[in-house]
Formats: sequence, C-alpha cells, structure tokens
Amino acid sequence: MKTLACLLVFGLASLARLGAQVSVEVVLEQEHFLSGENLTAAVRITNRSGQTLHLGDEPDWLTFALETRDGMGIVAKNSEPSVLGPFTLETTKVATRRVELVPHFDITRAGRYSLTASVRIKEWDQTLTTKPKNFDIINAAKLWSQDFGVPAQGTTNRAPEVRNYTLEQANYLRNQLRLYFRLTAADGARVIKVFSLGPMVSFGIPDHQIDQASNLHVLYQNGAHSFSYTVINPDGEVITRQTHDYAGTRPKLQLGENGQLLVVGGVRRRTPDDVPEPGKSEEPVPPKKL
Repeated sequence: MKTLACLLVFGLASLARLGAQVSVEVVLEQEHFLSGENLTAAVRITNRSGQTLHLGDEPDWLTFALETRDGMGIVAKNSEPSVLGPFTLETTKVATRRVELVPHFDITRAGRYSLTASVRIKEWDQTLTTKPKNFDIINAAKLWSQDFGVPAQGTTNRAPEVRNYTLEQANYLRNQLRLYFRLTAADGARVIKVFSLGPMVSFGIPDHQIDQASNLHVLYQNGAHSFSYTVINPDGEVITRQTHDYAGTRPKLQLGENGQLLVVGGVRRRTPDDVPEPGKSEEPVPPKKL
C-alpha cells in the first residue's frame, strides 16, 4: 500500500510540474448559444517547457468531454471532431486549435453545459485537461417564419427543394435583445444555419421580404437612429450587410421598378462590418428618395 501511495503521489507531482510547464485552456466566443448555432471551441496551448512539442499527428491528441449541469449527465457524442493536423509548438509560444462542436454533440436541449478539453503530449505520455468552461443553450421567441423554394441550378425538370427562413428574438443579456436568423429544411428536421444578426431595440419590428432569387432581406432598428440591413441567400450566406441612419425619413424596404428590393429613406453610413467590404476611396452614399 505504501508503494502504491508513493507512486500515486509521484504521478500527481509529475502532472503538476507538467501543468506548470505546459498549460491548456478552452475558450468560447460567447456564453449563450441558440440551439443549432455554431459553437466553436478554441483550445489554447502555452508551452513553457523549454522543449519543442509535436502535436496534432494522432486523432486522439485532442479530445472533448461535454456534460450538462442540471443532472442529466454526459452529453451523447454523435461523432469524433476532426483534429488531425501535425504542428510544432516551440517553447515560450502559444498555439490555438479551433474545433466546431455542434455536429458532433447532441446539444439541442436548452440548459447549462460544461465543456472540458484534453491534450495528450505523446513524448511525455501525459495528458492535460482544461478547467471546465460553462455555457448555456437558450430558447428564442419566433418573430416570423416562411417556407421558400430553393432555385434549381442548371435544370428546371425537377421540383425545387423547400427550406424555411425564421427570425427569432433572444434576450439573454440584461436590457439587450438580439435578432437571430435560422435556416432549416422545411420540416425543421435539419438545421442548416443559425446565427445572430445583431442587437435590436425593444420597440422595433423587423422589416423582412423574400426577393425573386429567394434571398431574404431584413431591415431592423439597432439603435436610437440606426438600422441594420442584411441580405441572406438560400444557403444561409450573408451577401449584403449595411448600416442606414434615420435622416429626415425612416429607412424602409421597397420594391423598385425592376422588381429589385431596395432600402429607401434615411442615409447609408459605411462601416468596417459592411458586406461587401467598402473600398477606402468610396464616397458617402446619398439617401434614396421616397
């Protein structure tokens, strides 16, 4: 028994020394996520060992464990995240490996979760585990939902795929509402994209229309005098993002003479978040006449 106890103490002491030489941390971009929203874990590895580490050449060098905080236990894993990709980490350097977790874990149920990551250092036959990182999967209130047909590519002799656009509102920060976009199969069984469009004012009602190419146009108020305008294609990709300010008239969506949806009223203000990114030489855009 004394020998076993000595070995255990020695092993713990060795692990503690290793933890002082190499540290690992798991970081999330936010603390609250909607069901189906991208959840990317960034594993940060800091090397102070005085040696160069060789990582990423085995499928189990980086693993994740996820459990609920409400007594439901370990979260079921659908598949193993792909983490292969050999790299070296020199001493005094920091490396970060980002892994998308949503496709690999069943985290659709609302609640509190705890995530840990483990990094195996093969040269030393040691594994380091991060401190738990807590986050919430939250519900949102549906504001609007509409099925639409996805335009066929290159052929018209088959029925179009039907998908669904949904706008949702979540209030997980005190006094701050956020508007979310959700794209699913028509029956809701397959989630294609979920992401935040940004903060919105509590008294604003989003203006939304689908154009002839099945793109979704969303214009909503995100400040006392500012409005956010976003166009999203049927694959859930943002193809336009603009900011428009109230300037004598309120910005609104309107159908143009050629059948194109436009923002009329107000004045556009260029920002670094614009999509496409504005050119440095571009002049301010004058307001469109109502």
